[in-house]
Amino acid sequence: FKQKTAYEISACLVGSEMCIRDRYNPCLMKWTKDSWKNFEAKQMPAYADQGNLDSVIEELSSMPPLIFAGETRSLKSQIYQVQKGESFYLQGGDCAESFQELNPNTIRDNFKLLLQMSVVLTFATNKPVVKLGRMGGQFAKPRSSDFEEKNGQKLPSYRGDIINSFEFNESSREPDPKRMIRAYNHSASTLNLLRAFAQGGFASLTQLNKWNLDFADNFDTTKKFKELSEKIAESIKFMNACGVNEKNTRELRETDFYTSHEALLLPYEQAFTRIDSTTGEWYNVNSHFLWVGDRTRDPNGAHIHYLSGIKNPLGLKVGPSTTIDDLKKNIEILNPENEGGRLTLIVRMGADKINSKYPDLLKEINKLGLNLTWICDPMHGNTSTSKSGYKTRATENIFKEIQSFFEIHKSEGSVAGGVHLELTGLDVTECVGGPDDIKDENLGDRYHTFCDPRLNVNQSLELSFLLADLLSNGEMN
Repeated sequence: FKQKTAYEISACLVGSEMCIRDRYNPCLMKWTKDSWKNFEAKQMPAYADQGNLDSVIEELSSMPPLIFAGETRSLKSQIYQVQKGESFYLQGGDCAESFQELNPNTIRDNFKLLLQMSVVLTFATNKPVVKLGRMGGQFAKPRSSDFEEKNGQKLPSYRGDIINSFEFNESSREPDPKRMIRAYNHSASTLNLLRAFAQGGFASLTQLNKWNLDFADNFDTTKKFKELSEKIAESIKFMNACGVNEKNTRELRETDFYTSHEALLLPYEQAFTRIDSTTGEWYNVNSHFLWVGDRTRDPNGAHIHYLSGIKNPLGLKVGPSTTIDDLKKNIEILNPENEGGRLTLIVRMGADKINSKYPDLLKEINKLGLNLTWICDPMHGNTSTSKSGYKTRATENIFKEIQSFFEIHKSEGSVAGGVHLELTGLDVTECVGGPDDIKDENLGDRYHTFCDPRLNVNQSLELSFLLADLLSNGEMN
């Protein structure tokens, strides 16, 4: 993919507009923040009142940004370090954030958990960990069906709190554009608190023992984390004696933490698509990192087109149905200048398919010699329905897919950059297995998710230690 041949261009006139014709799209219009409307937009709600929707988008367009363009450029450079094998990538959080569950304690506990996991991975790899939360904007969720039926009543599916409500009644399931304003307010509060945690002393390595979650004190993995904390504390004492301390070393007292979400609800994303005053380029200013999901990755679709025009670092889900040709098209559209750190490919094959589906795809894409970062999402390909009727995931399969992902990259001589997880700092019983051996009959004890099942604290920490062992060849044991 040389830059000059990224598109086979010919001009065509559409009305009075000049457009560009490439070998993939029938007519790729000159990009604007709302030109996605000229393409098929999958997984989008049907709003009954267009005037109401337009009014909400206009109001949101005047709201202050949640992030700054310079922060996304810093993230892009850090992801480039992941691509080169010099850093590790950790992304995690809720399947879909809930207005109901969003409170300071939940935000704090999710942040704590990601800090704990990053410390384990840093200790194992001797590399910095790039931390992204599925937080501060992950309110929309794609669905396998547009409708849900219960007791003979058929209603629109729940698509996340930014669109409609989980309660199964006609008024709750009606898409309401005003929910976008509430999502923005929740996101602003979340970002404000995350910044305070990351930069206000809470993330200091001297606070390691205070990151433990109260209800998890008796977990074996928590005890293991405390042992690791004591080792790190001893190291910090030594560094202090050598004159390296919190006052003169930023990395000891604060951390970089970035937010991310799936760019699914395009009217909302459009409202926060703004020109950066320092570069004159378009950025989405409600999240540092945006990704497109497995259901909306059509190279000719609205979501790919929208993402192609913003300069944020981007993610693209790669599922078992992904073809090499479509993946090449999407890479060319989303990263035509072959920027390092620009595009992260998030592989979600499933433990039973990754070994048959992924190696050939990886081999073919690696031949292109492009700047790409590969990470593993071991959650979405391993979802099943339990005998008791709950949607769940087996921790055994989650780790099995991670292990296969890293082994495949090792065999191909390429860099496996990190993981993308759905997890929570809450004490839930949504995934089976783990140190507490959660079984099918335990799922109903504390099953709180409105969408997909999440790893709890104990399962997440266990996974981080297992992953640390994998990365350090068993030296963590």
